[in-house]
Amino acid sequence: MSVHTAPQGITLAASAEMLFLELPFVERVERLDQLGFQVEIWDWTTRDLDALARTGATFSSMTGYIRGSLTDEAGADELLATAERSLLAADVIDSPRLNLHGTGLDPTGLPVIPHPHPSGADWVFAVRTLERLAMLGERHGRVFTLENLNTAVDHPGTPFARAADTLALVQAVDSPYLRLNLDLYHAQIGEGNLIELITQAQPYIGEIQVADVPGRFEPGTGEINHPAINRTLTDIDYTGIVGLEGWARDSSIEALDAFRTAFTSTSPARS
Repeated sequence: MSVHTAPQGITLAASAEMLFLELPFVERVERLDQLGFQVEIWDWTTRDLDALARTGATFSSMTGYIRGSLTDEAGADELLATAERSLLAADVIDSPRLNLHGTGLDPTGLPVIPHPHPSGADWVFAVRTLERLAMLGERHGRVFTLENLNTAVDHPGTPFARAADTLALVQAVDSPYLRLNLDLYHAQIGEGNLIELITQAQPYIGEIQVADVPGRFEPGTGEINHPAINRTLTDIDYTGIVGLEGWARDSSIEALDAFRTAFTSTSPARS
């Protein structure tokens, strides 16, 4: 099925890791594709990439590393080495974006080595590591995206977690092969002020992810004003990916319907 595009040119994606959990993973991908969504996956090392490729689905993003960190020599070398392996995996399913975090996360989402307060030297080293990753992405024709996280609920101890942090790092590297994965669920918990954040980050956004707060369910289940977010994206002429990276409160079909409605409104832009 053709990928769903909203009237203003936004393309909608959804996470196979969080929806249709009653189905085997390949069938989740097929179901999302049938419904017209691009598909996000996480740890590609646990998936049958050839089987995923045979689904014919269009993949929006995947995890772009296996291990490593941004702020020390050994961790950076490991990050680069596993990023190269991830790029080869991306070739199999043709994922254009490969996602990164401030440090390696364990299966529960916690940092392998907690480092909540990076020093000035850590920031400088992180920029150098991300410059190396951007050059690697350029050689392969794929984009790495650096995702903001929240430390209050889901990812305590993660360095460079705030959207302000990820934006500062991406701005410092200033490469089209390193962009933001701007996760508005995490940003609402950590910072708020989402409309101003989107506007400020506009030139550096590679993808936007959404889920409501609290609960990380679909739009309309919590406190985020998704219609206002959608109007802002129209105002700034955003034409990239908006991905639902959230759980279904009741059913996956209902969650996807709510997501589609939130980001296909033809409400006029603000004057």
